[in-house]
Amino acid sequence: MSASAFLGAPATAAPGERSILLTAAQAQRMRDAKPREAVRKSADAALKAGPWSVTTHRPENVDAGPHDYYSEGPYWWPDPKNPKGPYIRKDGERNPARFMGNRSDLGNMCSAVLSLGMGAYLLKDKRCAEHASLVLSTWFVDPQTRMNPNLEFGQAVRGHNTGRGTGIIDTVSLIHGAQGVALLEQDSLLDAKVVDGVHRWFVDYLRWMTTSKKGLDEKKSSNNHATWWTAQAAAYATLVGDAAAKTMAWDHYRNYLVPTEIQPDGSCPREEARTQSLSYSAMNLDAFAVLCRIAETNGVSLWKYRTPQGLGIETSFRYLMPFVAHPETWRKQQITKYNSDGTIFPALAGAALHAGDLLTAYRALPRSESPWVQLVDLAVTV
Repeated sequence: MSASAFLGAPATAAPGERSILLTAAQAQRMRDAKPREAVRKSADAALKAGPWSVTTHRPENVDAGPHDYYSEGPYWWPDPKNPKGPYIRKDGERNPARFMGNRSDLGNMCSAVLSLGMGAYLLKDKRCAEHASLVLSTWFVDPQTRMNPNLEFGQAVRGHNTGRGTGIIDTVSLIHGAQGVALLEQDSLLDAKVVDGVHRWFVDYLRWMTTSKKGLDEKKSSNNHATWWTAQAAAYATLVGDAAAKTMAWDHYRNYLVPTEIQPDGSCPREEARTQSLSYSAMNLDAFAVLCRIAETNGVSLWKYRTPQGLGIETSFRYLMPFVAHPETWRKQQITKYNSDGTIFPALAGAALHAGDLLTAYRALPRSESPWVQLVDLAVTV
């Protein structure tokens, strides 16, 4: 089976038979294709890790409660002229002293859940499902250890605020976790009480994202944050079966994201204005590709959508791919080395658009060993 025939095929699964980036039928074909040893390696590592809890590492001298996720904006630093005063921003320069406990644990938990989901479903390893139940219960369900389903204290800036809508970018990794849960649900591998508790958490978090001031601020941020907000909303809505939220995500793509972010040549000016412009441009296109892929598994075509003015994401994929393949040719600001080993948009877009050149370029990129990249790799090569 060709790559384009796998991910690019029309999605015909009925509601409740989708696995976020994959229809149930596609997931089954992936399992039948004898997954790579890398899946086993990741699953074995995840079996020895966790569980994690938002209550384990707590910041000092902040108002957040023990179950509140807390993080600090990465580009904010103490002011040398006023060390005890409000922090100042240095775009692209990450403050290594910022509080990272909750964000690190969240990322590790989501990677583990995806690894365990792939191990349980693709390798039929029941141990993975059992451990996933513990990991999921600890983070999402157990009243002693669960995270409150909001990001009111995400990416706080000392001396300025206790949290910002910007913090919702921290939970992009929850898409990976949700994908793991969806795989675990394919063969009813999770206990029904765990599934119910996790779904309730995602319902509540999706409601907060779509109704709170911080959530709505992020929705309208007009850069990669808005794109990832929409991709997250689509993923969580797919997991819990929220048809209205899914429709909202597709409409937001057509009516806001494409018209406000993309130029006729395919560039995204808000990303190119950053000090790590190539990194952020690629990150934004990853979000667009994930969103379009989720829409496809829900039977909605966004890949070739164009505004009345002719703006469309396909142009952006073509615009950026040569620079992703050859970062040394990028002439805009990039103050750190661009790392392409986690970039996935050429794989998802190449498969959906039957674009062999994008798939060929993707296969020539260095490859991360993360379960997320493993999943995409399998999807476009099976």
